[in-house]
Amino acid sequence: MRLPFAILVSSFGILASSLVAEQRPNVLLLMADDLAASLSCYGHPQAKTPNLDALAKRSVLFSRAYCQFPHCNPSRASMMSGLRPNTTRVTNNEDNLYKNIPEVLTLPHHFRNNGYATARCGKIFHLGVPTGLESMDDPQAWDFGTPFKSELPYPPKRESSAKIKSGKKQGLGWQEIPGDDDQLVDGNFAKTAIEWLGKREKDKPFFLAVGFHRPHLPLVAPAKYFDLYPLESITLPEAPADDEADIPEPARNGAVPGYALTTTPEQRRAAICAYLACVSYVDAQAGRLLDAIKQMGLDDNTIIVFTSDHGWHLGEHGLWHKRSLFEECARVPFIMHTPGMKTGGQQSKGLIELLDVYPTLCELCGVPAPQEVQGLSLRPLLNDPSATIHEGAFTQARRGANAEFWGRTIRTARWRCTEWDEGNSGIELYDHDKDPQEYTNLASDPQHAEVLKDLRARLAERLPPIIK
Repeated sequence: MRLPFAILVSSFGILASSLVAEQRPNVLLLMADDLAASLSCYGHPQAKTPNLDALAKRSVLFSRAYCQFPHCNPSRASMMSGLRPNTTRVTNNEDNLYKNIPEVLTLPHHFRNNGYATARCGKIFHLGVPTGLESMDDPQAWDFGTPFKSELPYPPKRESSAKIKSGKKQGLGWQEIPGDDDQLVDGNFAKTAIEWLGKREKDKPFFLAVGFHRPHLPLVAPAKYFDLYPLESITLPEAPADDEADIPEPARNGAVPGYALTTTPEQRRAAICAYLACVSYVDAQAGRLLDAIKQMGLDDNTIIVFTSDHGWHLGEHGLWHKRSLFEECARVPFIMHTPGMKTGGQQSKGLIELLDVYPTLCELCGVPAPQEVQGLSLRPLLNDPSATIHEGAFTQARRGANAEFWGRTIRTARWRCTEWDEGNSGIELYDHDKDPQEYTNLASDPQHAEVLKDLRARLAERLPPIIK
């Protein structure tokens, strides 16, 4: 499939460049990696995230935001192109967006064409770290970008007070390190981004995207963040003893290569502690950038977005990874601040998708959105958080040892309906009004047959099978 993006570029540039730079807002896009809605402002009982909590108090917090594919490259390719995975055909970390759609016009590339100074610090597109896969960055998107490279070597670890070994055979990899934040790449990304802000072209509005690697595995952070979470204070998720009995095979046991399971309660608590330590580390780096924006006098004219590429499981349904289609994995944190907003501190329960980032930023910045973009602008919800723009949010996934199972799910205000291989490998239906943890699969309950029929029809219409 070839889309006529190139035809639109020159005309869009003429329209947007006619605006005076000072009249157009700046954009600060902050992204975490593998971050579930594990923030204090999202109600997590243990997370310590004071900087993002403070941002939420002057922003709209979206409590029902969903990714389009719970895997790094597919999710980022979709979000940054504004196209669903059905269109991008990016369904794993090896798929290349630019080979699939040579004329694709990504969000930062579009802003660069329209007179914005653009910079990337860290992981916005998939960068293949720490696995060493090729960079999926858009080389035409940035005036400045940190170089593609693997994670910096970790300094010597501090002896953990947990006294628990870690490693592939004994649970999720985690490590405390001594020293300050800049010994790890996320600290350096924040530092580099602040330096770029000071040196940028002042006669242009800016689009600055900062992508943090944490809390992606391995779970590594300075020891001071581990100290925020004493091991004995960590609670494990509770679930009915028969929770997995009604979950289809692909959703329950679809192995994810390279991800070891935690087995003992001590290992589970240690993994959760390490994850939350990484979340607090990311929060601190975000805080550095937010402080710099304020200190430089840019706060009054800068749109700020904080989000993640997808969620992550910390033991829910017995899972300890991504790529599932349960709520914990499909849902992402999403906080958005706009200059002079009158709805700051409010929460929106309206369903939104990461696809919506592209058209939203275009509308708010006076940059015409390409007609191929498949999301919707969030402006109605920013003006009125009680508003609704989507009747459903859609997510797709591949599961299994060889990614042989294809899944698709729709999340409405009340329901989640999931199909595996168009229903041939399993169907799930959960009532979020009564069962927000998705413990009881109602797909075989005749009482909900009509609801299931309607949701499956909507899945088939919106998410036809991906043709590779």
